[in-house]
Amino acid sequence: MGLLDWFTGTKRPSGDVPRRPPEEVHAALLAVNRPTAPFVVRDGRADGVDLVAEWRIVDASWYEVFAKAGLSKVFRVLMRLDPAQAEVRAVDQEWSVEWRAGVPSLTLAAEAFRGQKKSIEFGTAYAFTEQGPYGQVYRYRFSSAELKTPLQEAALACGWSWKGVAFGKL
Repeated sequence: MGLLDWFTGTKRPSGDVPRRPPEEVHAALLAVNRPTAPFVVRDGRADGVDLVAEWRIVDASWYEVFAKAGLSKVFRVLMRLDPAQAEVRAVDQEWSVEWRAGVPSLTLAAEAFRGQKKSIEFGTAYAFTEQGPYGQVYRYRFSSAELKTPLQEAALACGWSWKGVAFGKL
């Protein structure tokens, strides 16, 4: 483990895991998708990278959940595969969210952020329920680890390192 690995979020596979080819790593990262997850991993060519993982904030089946939660900031992970180093290089981007009539409008946060971030947004609301009694209406918790951990595990299972990038080239 390198001196700055903890700071950058870099993770390395154990020595006994065989290194898989880039196509298999790409497929493994895309396989992290599941219909019940509040995030999606998609092709990143439109963003100039290999893959993008982001909250499903504009997905019709999810934006109501995010809106009720009053989520004010979301982030996405941009990933580039580096076959020469057997690394998945990743950088986080943070976005602020404005809600208009329950529909999300994404705007880049006023502050510039590039690097590695750990964030958790959580909350709960109590009100009178449809059944009448006062009770918990919803409870939420969105953690960047929920998005990043399965991606890191997929890369490590393929014998590749996960390298968090803060200042260098993605």
